[in-house]
Formats: sequence, C-alpha cells, structure tokens
Amino acid sequence: MNGNDIAGLVGGQREFFAGGGTRRLEARTEALDKLQGLLREGEAELLAAVKADLGKPETEAYLSEIAFVEGEISFIRKRLKSWSRPRRVRTGWLTFPASGRVYPTPYGTSLIIGPWNYPIQLLLAPLVGALAAGNTAVLKPSELAPATSRTLARLIGQRFDPRLLAAVEGGAETAGELLGQPFDYIFYTGSSRVGRIVAAAAAANLTPVTLELGGKNPCLLDRGFDLKLAARRIAWGKFFNAGQTCVAPDYLLIPRELEKQFLDEFGAAVRSFYGDDPRQSPDYGRIVNEKHLGRLTGLLEGVEIVLGGGSDPAELYLAPTVVRSVPAGHPFLEEEIFGPILPVLTYRSLDEALDFVNLRPRPLAFYFFSSDRKRQRRVIAGTASGGVCLNDTVSQILPPALPFGGVGKSGMGSYHGKASFETFSRPRSVLSRSTRLDPRFRYPPYRTPLKTLKKIARWIS
Repeated sequence: MNGNDIAGLVGGQREFFAGGGTRRLEARTEALDKLQGLLREGEAELLAAVKADLGKPETEAYLSEIAFVEGEISFIRKRLKSWSRPRRVRTGWLTFPASGRVYPTPYGTSLIIGPWNYPIQLLLAPLVGALAAGNTAVLKPSELAPATSRTLARLIGQRFDPRLLAAVEGGAETAGELLGQPFDYIFYTGSSRVGRIVAAAAAANLTPVTLELGGKNPCLLDRGFDLKLAARRIAWGKFFNAGQTCVAPDYLLIPRELEKQFLDEFGAAVRSFYGDDPRQSPDYGRIVNEKHLGRLTGLLEGVEIVLGGGSDPAELYLAPTVVRSVPAGHPFLEEEIFGPILPVLTYRSLDEALDFVNLRPRPLAFYFFSSDRKRQRRVIAGTASGGVCLNDTVSQILPPALPFGGVGKSGMGSYHGKASFETFSRPRSVLSRSTRLDPRFRYPPYRTPLKTLKKIARWIS
C-alpha cells in the first residue's frame, strides 16, 4: 500500500467516524462479536501462522494469543454498557444550580502498531479497547512475523468494513507513512528505540500515544522461600516463547549462599519441562530469525555458562541457558536480553539487591519471591516498575482487571480490561446550567463585599 492509499484509508476512517456510527453501543458490541468470531473461525490458520513465524508450541500459542484476546473481549463486552454511561459529578456552588456529567468519548481514528513476539495478542488486545470505546482503527502487524501478518490482514479484510477496521502490511517505510497521518490516537508495542520514533511522530501532530516498551525485569529471590517452587515458576516465565516476552525475568538476584542449590533445582525444572534435549521437545519455541539468534549467541561469548548454551542456526534454536559471574558493564546487565538466557547474580543483603535494581532504568515488571509480608511491602514501596508480581512470573498480565503498562523507559500508559476502554476514551465534561435561577452576585458591577463572599465560600466548602 503506497502513501496515497494509506492517506485515503485514514481519510475514509475519519469520515466514517465523523458520521457517528461507531459510537452507538450496538455497533461497538457488534464489532467485538465480529472480532471474537474471527478468532474462533480463524483459530487453526492463526495458530499455524504463529508456528511458522516463531515455532511456538500450539498450547503456548493458543493460551497466549487466542485465549488471551478472547478473554479480553468477553470481559469488556460484559461491562461495556455500564462503562459507557455518563457519570454524574458535583458541580459546586459557583455554578449553582447546575448538573455535571462526564461522558466517555472515543478519540476517533486510531493506529495500533504490534510487535512480532506475540503477533496476535499484542495487536488485537489493544484493538478490543479501541473498538469498545467507539474508535475506528488501522492495524500495522509486524513484518518480522510475516505469516501471521498475512493471515490477520486477510481475515480482517474478509470480515470488516475498512472504514472501521483495516490492517496494513509492510515494513519500516509503511510504518513511517502511517505515522505521518493525522491519527487521533496511537498505540505502539515494541522496542524503546522505535518507541522514541513513534513518540516524536505523534508529537508532530499533537497525537496522544500509549507506548508499551520493554526493559530489564528483575527477579529477586528472598531467603526462606521454597527453592524448588521458585525454580519452576521462574523457569516457566523465562522460557515461555523461548524468552521472547517483554515481561520475562531478565536477570535473577539470589542470596549468595543459595546459588548452587537453586541452580540445581532450576536445572531439574528445565529438564522436567523440556527433557534432556529441549531441541526435541514439542513444547519449546524458536528464535524469530537468524539476526536475533546471532545477537543472542554473540552475548554468550566469554561468560560462564552453567546450563544450556547450545544453538542450531538451521533450526533457529537456542537452548534454555543460565549464565553466572557476569562482569560489570556486560550487555547482559545493560540491555534487554529478549531470549532464553538468564543471568544469575548474587547478593548479601536485601538493601544491596534493591540498590542494584534502583540504579537502573525502571522496568516493565518486578518479580519478588518471598514468604515475608513485611519484606514484600518493603520491596513494593522501595522500587518503581510498571507492575509487580509476588511469588510468580508473567502471571500479572493475565487478570483483565489489572492495568498493564510501563513507566519511564519501559513505557507510558496502560491497558487490559477497563484500562483499555479508558485508554481509547477521553473524559468529556458537560455542564448544564438551570434557567430557573440566575444569581445576581456573579455579574458586574460587583456589589457583594469580597469579605462576605469569602465567608460564604469557606462556609460552603
């Protein structure tokens, strides 16, 4: 699609939105039902496409891509009527007699740019909020997941009026063309580097934007916690989708004296998941492409590997890997890994561990394994992150009632459940003055002494 086609598409959506049809509750629920039908009828095709792009096991793909979005649709659809009602608010004595209401109002035409690692979930989950709020939407799937991009574009094109919803395929040039259009809202999921480009493009049109980025998510293990349970839950979160998850644990901090025992338990957990040779396991995914595999294997040079490390470029395979004794300044400690490699670091005191975390940019997720409620509260109060998960990994993104989003370099804005509806809505204030009374005191010439007005105002307040 060239620049003129894109401009025509966006112009058509803006005109369609201006007609008001997307704002009716019936139209919004119909759009959500149609999206639900797309997922159910196209499930086999979508799972096959994700398998082709990422080698993602069918169970992982269904749970994290299809079921996740279906859950969002069901949760929001059930509550949409009540969320869409105007909310009454008090207006105060200065406008008496009057009534005030706040109307959730759609922005208009939205652009949603998705990443390659969860190419269905992270494109369609924000779309649920956009449609529920009454917006039109243009989707830009990731070109690094080409099979999924083609399948989504075809399924959407078959079921939706492009004036309401359309998917535009292409690479960086297409994304640039889209970002140059006068969208009313932009939602981007991906890297911090591209996030800055998106934010700059949005600023040129004064377009509000949500950025869901990444970061180095700490995983902190406290003394006294069940090591076998911690190992199993950390290994699951780290190696799900071969580590290509924005909320995966990026590094582990563990008491020095527990390191060996934990690594033994961790290795046992990995073998129980994937067997002695994870390459043969139907439940272990692959790296998205040769470039990313080369980046990851290059990071392993010169570090101590205590588990895994093997790779096969022909299969885009990298074994579940653990490294230790990582020197200061190594990319493992500075850059988001985004792959199945877990650096293990040791600490002597909780203060030392928290200082290590707080000296780094604010992460998207913080994981703390502890049975001590007091220490849990201390860690939550003493750190900053997009979200916190206690005694598990990754699961904080699953409940639709919990907003999901980053802070600082890990992003801005949030979504999931009601937060998605609110992200794609703006509160529009409406004040209605009564015509029965028209107090004289507010009009010039002012005859009520200021001293008297102050007394009245303070008494009413």
